[in-house]
Amino acid sequence: MAKLPPLNALRAFESAGRHLSFTKAGDELAVTPTAISHQIRLLEDTLGVKLFRRLPRQLLLTDAGQVLLADAKDAFARLAVAVERVTAGGHSGPLTVSSTQTFAWSWLVPRLYRFQAKYPEIDLRLEASQRAVDFHREGVDAAIRYGRGGWEGIYAVRLFSEVLTPLLSRELLEKGPPVNEPRDILKYPLLRDSPFITEDWKSWFAAAGVTEFEHRSGGAFDSSQMAVQAALSGAGVALVMPDFFKDEIKSGRLVRPFTLEIDSGKSHYFVCPEPNAQQPKITAFRDWLVEELCRDPLRDCRPTVPEEGKEEKSARSARRR
Repeated sequence: MAKLPPLNALRAFESAGRHLSFTKAGDELAVTPTAISHQIRLLEDTLGVKLFRRLPRQLLLTDAGQVLLADAKDAFARLAVAVERVTAGGHSGPLTVSSTQTFAWSWLVPRLYRFQAKYPEIDLRLEASQRAVDFHREGVDAAIRYGRGGWEGIYAVRLFSEVLTPLLSRELLEKGPPVNEPRDILKYPLLRDSPFITEDWKSWFAAAGVTEFEHRSGGAFDSSQMAVQAALSGAGVALVMPDFFKDEIKSGRLVRPFTLEIDSGKSHYFVCPEPNAQQPKITAFRDWLVEELCRDPLRDCRPTVPEEGKEEKSARSARRR
């Protein structure tokens, strides 16, 4: 086995390579940028290769640096998991989870008190965001994301598929043209909650037997939550997952004119970096989430936790909601 270089030098390299900044690496490791630079030069001298290209206003990895960084990230992540496993059961401390806005507000937040009661030692921090987070750069431990799965290097558990149907406000329906058949929805503006929802509208109309149509756009929104708020204000008809808006439907504020639903082909997933998948805090949240979904299922919710080493990996990009 080859002799390993100094651990401090490897740690400084991993942080600087992740941030592409000596200053940010110094902040993370509580040392000066100069100290980071010295550690990296020591590592480069020890290995006999250049790891960074130092430009006037930019720091770039060399080919050798990219190879080493990938394995260094994995090694330090696995080391952190091992340390957690042997200290305090690995459940204590902060756990930062990012979730899509609609899932967070409509389903997750009202149930979080049960997680806190079960794991009072975990300091859960929830962020609601539509964008795909960078786990390494942003300090996020796990996330709920929306798409078709298959994100490379990511451990993923499929939670439930997305089933869509049109919803509009009762007030708008009472004031506007009658809706007796699916084509009548085209008398109202159609709301979009992502760049891809136009295809979903086409799929819903096709399932209803309407293959050719023109429509008015009611605007595009960042999430289903926002699209439904617009629908409630009378802006048009939203094509969304009704399970997220049961209270509004039950109260009569939202009307579901037809029972017809379509499966968009996309799903919600629990995701985290592959090396962290068995971290106790992360597995605790994952298992609790699966239990809650089995208690109060969303559509065809069939969450299954992959066996260790047989994680469901994801693909390269996800459409988020």
